[in-house]
Amino acid sequence: MRINDIKIGLKHPPVIIAEMSGNHNNSMDTAMELIEIAAKSGAQILKLQTYTPDTMTINCSNKYFKINNKKSPWNGRNLYDLYGEASTPWKWHKEIIKKANKLGLETISTPFDSTAVDFLEDLKVPAYKISSFENNDYKLIKKICSTKKPIIMSTGLLSLTNLSETYEFLKEHSKKNFALLKCTSNYPSNPSDSNILTISNMRKIFDCEIGLSDHTLGIGVPIASVALGATLIEKHFTKSRKLGGVDSAFSLEPNELKNLVNETKIAWKSLGKVKYSIEKNELLSLQFKRSIFITKDIKKNETLNSKNIKIIRPGYGLEPKYFDLVIGRKVKRDLKKGTPLSWNLLF
Repeated sequence: MRINDIKIGLKHPPVIIAEMSGNHNNSMDTAMELIEIAAKSGAQILKLQTYTPDTMTINCSNKYFKINNKKSPWNGRNLYDLYGEASTPWKWHKEIIKKANKLGLETISTPFDSTAVDFLEDLKVPAYKISSFENNDYKLIKKICSTKKPIIMSTGLLSLTNLSETYEFLKEHSKKNFALLKCTSNYPSNPSDSNILTISNMRKIFDCEIGLSDHTLGIGVPIASVALGATLIEKHFTKSRKLGGVDSAFSLEPNELKNLVNETKIAWKSLGKVKYSIEKNELLSLQFKRSIFITKDIKKNETLNSKNIKIIRPGYGLEPKYFDLVIGRKVKRDLKKGTPLSWNLLF
């Protein structure tokens, strides 16, 4: 899979998707700063969300439209008001994409209805993201598939049965040009709820790229996901959590985002392959393994015993496995303490 020049797969370093979301706090200047932060971090993709309150929900104040979750950073908020605060104005999109492209970032977005897809098509975005909360909206998914562009879909809030159904739908309508992200849709989420072992299982079940959309605090979970086969990692980021904002509580700060990029690359490089032989760069370290040495001066024809030989570092003598075999053998000449034992010294 690829998004323009960005190659996605196990043979390539994990692709980091820096999610701006509502962390611009309704300031275009802050949005521009966030683009610079993403570019400086080494992330390859900037992600937006394209919606208005009216494309997400309706303006209604009854109990169904109020968040009732004491653990949520949005507890008590009305949906329409929250989406109004968190949305990225559509009139900003063109300038955001222009600046991101200038700094070497690809820009993708999550559309939440068909009008957003049409709008993003006019802006020629190279790929689309489908959120966990929209992964059951087959009408929207089909609309996105019709663009014939790569799709990345979060799989939160789906059972295996539902996920399999959605996977088959995507496979039919997008010509297999998509990736699935393991996602825990809780904000912030607990690492113990991440269950990232699912990633390796998803790679076995589904014939597509698999990644992670992570909402935990910190970068431990996404780094670990690389070892399990994650080839894309999506993470929210902000200028500073102290600035507040709708998504700041579970967003990475600039240094953390940069560390995520660097450490996931290191994790990917460390995977290598299954190999039990000695690495070329290890050869010099062989001298520090244990071996059999003469530990006191002995005379020619003297018998070796546990008092005049010992298994110690360094590794210039016979291997330790021969210790019992050489006990009782006689030496051919006088040997000084500190002499590595070898077969040619024995009768």
